[in-house]
Amino acid sequence: MKNQPLILHIETGTAVCSVALSRGENLLSLRENTEGMLHAKLLAVFIEEILCEQDINIHQLDAISVSEGPGSYTGLRVGVSTAKGLCFGAHKPLIAVGSLQSLAMLAITRGLLPSPEACIIPMIDARRMEVYTAQFNHKGEQLSAIEAKIIDGFGFAELLEKQQTLFIGDGAEKCKAVITHPQAHFIPLQASAVGMIQPTLKAFAQQQFADTAYFEPFYLKDFVVKPRQTL
Repeated sequence: MKNQPLILHIETGTAVCSVALSRGENLLSLRENTEGMLHAKLLAVFIEEILCEQDINIHQLDAISVSEGPGSYTGLRVGVSTAKGLCFGAHKPLIAVGSLQSLAMLAITRGLLPSPEACIIPMIDARRMEVYTAQFNHKGEQLSAIEAKIIDGFGFAELLEKQQTLFIGDGAEKCKAVITHPQAHFIPLQASAVGMIQPTLKAFAQQQFADTAYFEPFYLKDFVVKPRQTL
């Protein structure tokens, strides 16, 4: 087990702030907050707690992985900035994991699929009836491009006629009343750094590292600053 890579995982693409430490496929420690956007306050604390709990320092890590998006602009900035700082300071490689892919892998590893070959549709809330989404198969392989999709009752009709489909993520619950096909299954599964472990290990084995100096989150949509209204 000691020969397996020791990796710190940072997931901040949604309202969940999640940090995990793994040795190979084994989860060693996890810290999560699901009570709102407290990433800037809690992320460094979670990282320090996990390292102290396992009695290791940042230089003993083999890599650091971070959620690359799409998702919350602020959350992604906090996570990526922190991960890059740690990688620079400790001279460790950076691995970027798609937020939707980690959600899909979380559903698979927890055995949540309604059938062995069900399609997985992770959804990250993008406000109103819009979500960031893509399609994944039962192996966690991405089948469609990531898009910002406005949800209505017809968007997944063709897919649902063919197979059972699992909708997950913080954007899925609001779509439950709109997507009413009998083959549609909804689980309010929230993002977690645990879902990053498998994709990170694959990237590490293939030496697929991000350029720490130039890596930026995948926002999908431009961040728009709304002017403050004056009375």
